Amino acid sequence: MTSTDQRPARPFGAVGTAMVTPLTEDGHGVDLDAAQRLAAHVVEHGNDMIVVSGTTGEAPTLTDVEKLALTRAVLDAVGSEATVVAGVGTYDTAHSIDLAREHAELGVDGLLVVTPYYSKPSQAGVVAHTTAVADATELPVMLYDIPGRTGTPLSTETLLRLGENPRIRAVKDAKADLQQASLIMAQTDLVYYSGEDGLNLPWLSIGASGLVSVVGQVAGDLEKLMVEATDRSDLPAALEAHRQLAPVVEAIMSRMPGAVAAKAALHLQGVLPHAVMRGPHVPADADQLRMLSAALDAAGLL
Repeated sequence: MTSTDQRPARPFGAVGTAMVTPLTEDGHGVDLDAAQRLAAHVVEHGNDMIVVSGTTGEAPTLTDVEKLALTRAVLDAVGSEATVVAGVGTYDTAHSIDLAREHAELGVDGLLVVTPYYSKPSQAGVVAHTTAVADATELPVMLYDIPGRTGTPLSTETLLRLGENPRIRAVKDAKADLQQASLIMAQTDLVYYSGEDGLNLPWLSIGASGLVSVVGQVAGDLEKLMVEATDRSDLPAALEAHRQLAPVVEAIMSRMPGAVAAKAALHLQGVLPHAVMRGPHVPADADQLRMLSAALDAAGLL
C-alpha cells in the first residue's frame, strides 16, 4: 500500500465521479438546475473531481450546445470546490479540437480525451489524433483507455509516446491492464486513475492516483474512505470500504448500463427528480429497480 509520505501525484484530484447528465422530464433538454444540485451533492459526499460529458453522462447523445451549457452550470456550482474535467473526445479529430477549445474558454480544469471510437484507427492515428487535441489548448489532458467501447486499446508504445507530451498528464484506465500500467508509471510521469469500479482498490494498491467512478456519485463517502485508508497504508480499513462497496458496484455496473443504474440509484436516493434516459438507453425496469434498491439499502445508502 502507498505510505503517507509517498502519495501519488494527483493532477486532477483523488476521488472523481463520472457524473450523469440530468435531463428534463421529456428527455429533450438538459436540466441544468438538477445538474448543479447533483454536482453540489457529489462534492459534499467525498468527491474532489467531476467529469462531465463522459460515457456515464450520455455524451454521444448531447449536442455541443448542451455540453457547453452543462459544463458552465457545473463550473458555476462547484468550480471553486472541485476539479471539473470535460469529456471532449469524439471519433472526429477536428470536432474534438473544437470542443477542447470551447471548453477551455469556459475555464474547465482539464480535458478527458477518449480513444477515437467506431473508426478503430491505427496506433499512429491514435497518437496523431490525441496529440492534436492535447496541443489545441494549454489544459492538462487525461486519456481514456476503454477498448471495450472504442475497439482500440492504447498500446504500451503509444502510451510511452503520448506520455512525452507535457499536457498529457494521466490515464483513466478501463481495460484492467495493471501490468501495463505499472510499466508505464515506472517509465513516464503519467499517472493513472481507475476507470473500473470493481478494481478501484487494486488500482490504488499499485500506485494509481485515484479513481473516476460511476459509483462515486452514489457512494462517494465510502470511496473517499477507501482512498484515504490506502494513503495511510491502512489495508484493513481500505478492505472494509471495498467490501462494503462491492454489492453496490455489482448492482450498478453489472446488471444494466452504468448510466442507467446511476441515474436510477440517484433517483432512489432522492437526489434526482426522475431517471429519464435518452435513446438508445432505456430506464431501469421494475425488477432492476428492486435489485438496485436492495443493494443500496444493504450498504446503508438509502
